[in-house]
Amino acid sequence: MPLTPPSFPGATSVTLLDVYDDAAPDGLHGGSPHMHLASTECYVVIGGRGELHTIDAGGARETALSEGSVVWFTPGTIHRAVNHGDLKVLVVMGNAGLPEAGDAVMTFPPDIVADPERYAGAATLPAEPLEARADAAARRRDLAVEGYLRLRAAVDAGDPAPLREFHAAAAALVRERAAAWTGIVERGPVAQAAHSLDITRALARGDAAHLALAAISEAPALTGERGFGMCGRLSAYDVSDPRALR
Repeated sequence: MPLTPPSFPGATSVTLLDVYDDAAPDGLHGGSPHMHLASTECYVVIGGRGELHTIDAGGARETALSEGSVVWFTPGTIHRAVNHGDLKVLVVMGNAGLPEAGDAVMTFPPDIVADPERYAGAATLPAEPLEARADAAARRRDLAVEGYLRLRAAVDAGDPAPLREFHAAAAALVRERAAAWTGIVERGPVAQAAHSLDITRALARGDAAHLALAAISEAPALTGERGFGMCGRLSAYDVSDPRALR
């Protein structure tokens, strides 16, 4: 069996997230509502309290979050992190690399989601300075909340059309870049699953050679300025190229 670099379980990404604590136009404190098109996301709450507000074909839901909560949601779930006090989350995201490749669409009003140039303008934050990035992140969040409230009102009223239209517009928005996502999935979770199958098949033959390749890995410590993510200030652990410790 070939020696392969240690891979983080499930080929997932891990990010430390402090959910935004400033107020959106509707008075709720928290992040930008958005949806992933191909990846499942998990919240492991490590501090504070809040709620996860979601919209899917089954309707709108509010899930309480407190220390120790573990909540995950599949592609197509529109989600909004609401902070009721010092909400801190460890985010585990499937298909590591896909979110960075554009596997997320914010719930801007429909005329913006339908226009790639306007969407990019609304979603992109300035490079510098820090205060400008913070202000732009707040404006982006508020615009996403505006579209989210429209979707939620329609779902609450029993009208699924706006949600279906958002799904279609989001898919059109990512269509050109989605072709590259297949490679990310193949190099990540598919390769890891194939490696696990090789191990189980070897064990069934009585071959335990892979055990001699055992190693422990450690992600580098988080350093530097935290980024402005959709849901809050974040720092991503580098688990893509782990360090094997002997």
